[in-house]
Amino acid sequence: MMVGLQGSGKTTTATKLARRLDREGRRPLLAALDVRRPAAIDQLETLAAEVDVPVFSDRETQDVPGLAERALEHARAERHRVLILDSAGRLQIDLELMDELRRVRGRVEPVETLLVADAMTGQEAVRIAEGFHEAVGLTGVVLTKLDGDARGGAALSIRAATGVPIKFAGVGERPQDLDVFDPARMADRLLQRGDVVGLVERAQQTFDQQKTEKLQRKFEREGKFDLDDYLVAMDQMQKLGPLESILGMLPGVGKALKGIQIDPKKLKHVEGGDHPVDDARRASPAEDPGRVAAQADRARVGAVGAGGQPPDQAVRTDAAADEAAEEHGARRDGRRPLRRRRLAPGHADELGEGQCP
Repeated sequence: MMVGLQGSGKTTTATKLARRLDREGRRPLLAALDVRRPAAIDQLETLAAEVDVPVFSDRETQDVPGLAERALEHARAERHRVLILDSAGRLQIDLELMDELRRVRGRVEPVETLLVADAMTGQEAVRIAEGFHEAVGLTGVVLTKLDGDARGGAALSIRAATGVPIKFAGVGERPQDLDVFDPARMADRLLQRGDVVGLVERAQQTFDQQKTEKLQRKFEREGKFDLDDYLVAMDQMQKLGPLESILGMLPGVGKALKGIQIDPKKLKHVEGGDHPVDDARRASPAEDPGRVAAQADRARVGAVGAGGQPPDQAVRTDAAADEAAEEHGARRDGRRPLRRRRLAPGHADELGEGQCP
C-alpha cells in the first residue's frame, strides 16, 4: 500500500514500482483507491498504460476499504503476484485520511506499507513520516524528486525518527527512474562526491546495447568517429536523463556547477546542426568539408530565422546572441533592431540635439 500527501509523487511512484516488478516477472496489478481527487483514476490509468500494467478501478463507489478488498480478490483470480494500492492523499495529515488508511489496512492486511515522501520538503518530511507511522505502521519509505536540488538529508532524519528503512529513491520523471536505495550512494550525494556506480547502472538500463556494440566494433575496425556516430552518441546520452542530473553524478562536478543553469534545449540546437547534412557527407565529412559546411550553414540561418541560436554557437552569452540576431534583422526580445542612418561626409550637423547616427 502506497501512502503519502498530495504532490509527493505517490501515483507516479506506484507505476514506477509496478514497472520494476513487471520487469522481474512478478505480474503486478495496480488498484486506484483515490476516489475523491478529480482525475486521479485517469492519471493512474494513463501512467499504467505507459508501462503496460493493468489497473483495477471503480468510478462509482466511495467505499475505499471495500474497493481494496475487491481489488485483492481480483488480483488472486487473475493470478497477479503483487497488488499495489494507490491510496488517496491529502494536502496535510488529517483524521479522515488516517481513519481511511487504517480501515484499508485492516481489510486487506498489506505486506508492505510504503510512505512516498518528497525530498524537497526537507525536515518537514520527518513530521509527515512520524504521523503516518503512528497511524498505519510504515514498513518503508520512498524518497522522490532526488533528481532536483535536494540532496536527501531528510533520509537520515526519517530513518532516525521512525526506524523504518528507506527502500527506493525516485531520481526522475521517467518510468525507469526508480532506484533501490543505497546508503553509501546517499552518503556520497550528501557529501557531493557523485555517484559513478549509479551512473553506470543507469547507462546499462538505458543504452541500446546493439547500437553501443555496433559503435564499439566500428571504432575497433575503422578507428574513426563520423557525424552519424556523433548523433547516435548524443541520442544515447539524452536518454540518461537531464544533463544536470548526469553531471551531478560525477565526482566534483556537482559542486563546480553549483548555481549554473543548464538548458537541455541547447543540446537539441547542437544536434540540429548535423541533420541538414546529407547521409553521405555525415559518413565522410573529411572528404568534402566545403559541402558539409555549406549544408550546416543552412541550419545556422534557419535557427536564427526561427528565433533560436545557431547550432554551433548555442552556448554563447545572451549579449552575443542579441548581437548575432541584430545582424539578421531581429532581436531576441522580438523588437526590430535600430536602423543606423548613414550620413554623407559633412552632413553630421543635420542631426538635432540628442540624436546620433
